Amino acid sequence: MLLAFDVGNSNIVLGVFKDRELLTNWRIETDTNKSADEYGMVVNQLFQFEGLKMEDIDDIIISTVVPSVLFTLQHLSMKYFNKRAIVVESGVKTGLVVKYDNPKQVGADRIVNAVAAFHKYGGPLIILDFGTATTFCAVTDKAEYLGGTIAPGLKISSEALFEKTSKLPKVELEEPGLTICKNTIQSMQSGLVYGHMGMVDYIVRRMKEELKEICGSGKEPLVVATGGLSTLIDSGVDCIDYVDKMLTLEGLEIIYEKNRKNTRHKKCDEQV
Repeated sequence: MLLAFDVGNSNIVLGVFKDRELLTNWRIETDTNKSADEYGMVVNQLFQFEGLKMEDIDDIIISTVVPSVLFTLQHLSMKYFNKRAIVVESGVKTGLVVKYDNPKQVGADRIVNAVAAFHKYGGPLIILDFGTATTFCAVTDKAEYLGGTIAPGLKISSEALFEKTSKLPKVELEEPGLTICKNTIQSMQSGLVYGHMGMVDYIVRRMKEELKEICGSGKEPLVVATGGLSTLIDSGVDCIDYVDKMLTLEGLEIIYEKNRKNTRHKKCDEQV
């Protein structure tokens, strides 16, 4: 079995695969202060709840945008699973040609999403990830990762309003149903949610125009969304073709299959 870690700024999503099928997944808070032992206890409890055994894990793969957590999870992998984790970084096979000015600057999560989306839907593609940041990524029909746009996520925007103003409260991120709102909470929800929807519509429209020109095929790019708030945004826009919540975990499994021959069954006391 394969254990996959998708480490974001706010949450870590874990998934267990058996025979390339996702058996189960969990979402826990990203905590840079947690030790490998603390994370190990959390993972052990999650496994016990699902009736899984930690000794049944054959390999581990990690994608992270939080460098300080990477060492912790690598230590966890060696101590609790006796495995050297595959890390999604420069040199790992993905099947994509990365056209970014400096490929090392591309977040691992963006590459993993692009791998999964191209594998499942083909290209050209625009991939939206609604996480701590909202990212927009473009992939050609030739599996070329071109780059994209990074914007503040909904939660960041909401927290900034609360922290940087004296009288505005924290609000739930949900549609108020109106833009002419008669109370502060709904007014903030309207600005946050509908403002984000408007941004998504505009950026996707611009990216489609640019991507069609680059590809030259005239084929309409598909738009795939993932991330915790993807369903909320999808409810108010017409530009999203598919919402795929497990996209990143599936991308990790695909990348693992491309790299497993070089790392298969490497234990922590073996030379890599």
